[in-house]
Amino acid sequence: MEMTKRKLLNGARFLSFTLNGENYCMDILKVKELMGMTSVTPLPRTPEFIRGVINLRGQIIPVIDLRLKFGLSFREYTKRTCIIVVEVEYSGDIVLMGLVVDSIQDVVSIPEEKLTKIPYINARIKSEYIRGVADTPEGMKIVLDVLRVLSEKELEVVKNTAEEQIKTEK
Repeated sequence: MEMTKRKLLNGARFLSFTLNGENYCMDILKVKELMGMTSVTPLPRTPEFIRGVINLRGQIIPVIDLRLKFGLSFREYTKRTCIIVVEVEYSGDIVLMGLVVDSIQDVVSIPEEKLTKIPYINARIKSEYIRGVADTPEGMKIVLDVLRVLSEKELEVVKNTAEEQIKTEK
């Protein structure tokens, strides 16, 4: 038991998930909530990867499909499809957004020395989205930098989209 506690405290904690059969993870401190797939209200004139918005306890949250954002083909949502609600900062404001992933795995602890920086993953996923790759007991994990998944221009679209939706609901 003592050894398990020490392992968990040794290194940062990450939420692992799958996308197109690949194992990814993100800093658990950015995750605000995990939820099953729910109906998403589509929005006109937004990039394809912005699936729309959801109302989470009175708060309008834009939903981004990571498969589409990374240039992967759309896959019908299943019982295992989840939305990871994350918190990012944009222009001094805290913005919540939902990230659609194929399935959530578990929470893993990755010591900083196990995180290897790499120039690129593949042609589809740009290296600026990636903090590094970690070899864990559960296998290789691609560690995403949630703050960089969306460009500044895309974050602005997401923020404005949520604000416009709030105005139309009033």
